[in-house]
Amino acid sequence: MIQKKLEVRYQPFDKTTRVPPGTTLFSAAHWIGLPIDSTCGGRGTCGKCKVQVLEGGAEITTADRKQLRPGELEAGWRLSCQAKVYEDTTVSVPELLRVPKAATMGVNRLVLLDPNVRKVYVELTEPSLEDQRSDVERLRDALTAEGFDMKSDLRVLRTLPAILRAAEFKVTAVLGGDQLIAVEPDDTREQSYGVAFDLGTTTVVGTLMNLRTGMAEAVRSTLNGQAPFGADVISRISHGMQGDEAKDELREAIQRTMNGILAELYEAAGVDRNRLYEMVIVGNATMLHLLLGIDATPISMMPFTPAFREPLYLPARDVGLDIHPAGYVQTLPVIGAYVGADIVAGVIATGLAREDKLRVFVDVGTNGEIVLGSVKRVLCTAAPAGPAFEGSQIRCGMRATDGAIEGVTLTDHVELQVIGGDIPPKGICGSGLVDTVAQLRLAGLLDAGGKMRSREEVPEHPLSDRLITVDGVRGFLLAENVYLSQRDVRELQFGKGSIATGIKVLMDVMGVTAADLDEVLLGGSFGSYLNPESAKIIGLVPPVDVDRILSVGNTAGEGAKMSLLSFRERQVAFELPEKIEYVELSGRSDFNDSFVSVLAFPELESLR
Repeated sequence: MIQKKLEVRYQPFDKTTRVPPGTTLFSAAHWIGLPIDSTCGGRGTCGKCKVQVLEGGAEITTADRKQLRPGELEAGWRLSCQAKVYEDTTVSVPELLRVPKAATMGVNRLVLLDPNVRKVYVELTEPSLEDQRSDVERLRDALTAEGFDMKSDLRVLRTLPAILRAAEFKVTAVLGGDQLIAVEPDDTREQSYGVAFDLGTTTVVGTLMNLRTGMAEAVRSTLNGQAPFGADVISRISHGMQGDEAKDELREAIQRTMNGILAELYEAAGVDRNRLYEMVIVGNATMLHLLLGIDATPISMMPFTPAFREPLYLPARDVGLDIHPAGYVQTLPVIGAYVGADIVAGVIATGLAREDKLRVFVDVGTNGEIVLGSVKRVLCTAAPAGPAFEGSQIRCGMRATDGAIEGVTLTDHVELQVIGGDIPPKGICGSGLVDTVAQLRLAGLLDAGGKMRSREEVPEHPLSDRLITVDGVRGFLLAENVYLSQRDVRELQFGKGSIATGIKVLMDVMGVTAADLDEVLLGGSFGSYLNPESAKIIGLVPPVDVDRILSVGNTAGEGAKMSLLSFRERQVAFELPEKIEYVELSGRSDFNDSFVSVLAFPELESLR
């Protein structure tokens, strides 16, 4: 059952949003890009996010009584981070006392720089016979005066007495939320870093971010070290089923990969690992399970149940990752077994769930994740597309590396775009596969059913000499020893048919057509290189104008960076599973009919 959305209006800005019951006034404001002041990360301790409730109600909380005067409470003032909406509400927001720093990230998203990691410089009064507070009390009292809560663990306590006295009680406290990560001598506020990881099945990307400026200091990527255990998540889950030793192999492989990237990032940026306090990691559910050493077997079997879906905030040392010894790892939530934290990050990066525009976001890969919606309603699903888009199971297929054909144009001759520049082609990667099939359709060498013409059928065609037969199977010669076969076309048809079916099912559930779509967003590493026109020609995406089909790049990595730099964005990510409705394709009676209806390529006349 879909929850009734409630209307919240913010004065004097005259901005309105609609949110599910139980959303805080602070979160609702951020959904529409309205900055409300805060320094405590929405924990109700700084008192800076107060708003006046003009219409509707908000219960007085313990934090309200602590931070606000009785007269303010009577006049309707509440801490917006604590006040939850249970009816249509109108509030007045005070003018900001400071202009928050912001950066443009994601898909033209303005992100307020309010990281979860805070560095607070304090000059403490030294102990005396008249003031015998403990070191922890002394530090906690100073942080409370600045509006911060503090919890400490044994690791920090062991270092505290020596550091305070060596620094003459002038120190910088490093907080991850309300958790004390470190106490550093003197003022180190200018040195604050974090890292965002996109933990892909094939490729792992790490970005070292300056938490003060919002700038990326270094980026590195490499192949996932788990590749020898299988190219896809099911193969890796199968390997893990062999026992605890196999699970350890998978966990250690990805830890080595990530720690290798971290070492390169530190060297490239000239940053000490002890100044890197937090990391945000996104990836599909299987990759997160394997990283944490959690059995992923149930993900591969009906009813496809992960061990966890909620976001986790874990000590980095427990995860085996080489940042500050007391630093933390934050994962974003998972929607389902096959719609992971990487897609949640993508929704954050695109703003799909926070704007009026109706958009479909597709992360094209072995598993195609699809999200359809706007601020009014959001649906998602996962479609098993197979490995064709990654260049696998294609006769001359290869990954998108040097020598791969990534773009194709057919006129009276063949024009190839090869990764690496002016080098001989070695094979075809996913974007080249889609381009070739689309161009063969336009050239009249491939019919709507996916059947390739033979040289005898089109003897006068300028490219007829490129039509070949290999081991009794028709093909099209792209370059010496590189060709597209009839079987490759079928592999692509099944892959694109699965994703197109997922899109169609979501559109049917929402009751919309292609004419209602404002934009189609192609994400992921493959989506970045996919020609939008080719995607439309093969029927991978709905038939909208090409200028409304946008390649949006690595939205998973962008969403991870946004969540690292802004606790507000992170909070939105935490709330998304409650706002996104998951549609399971495998249990739908209309799946087969929908799949058959989109398996063929669109008639070219229908695309004009």
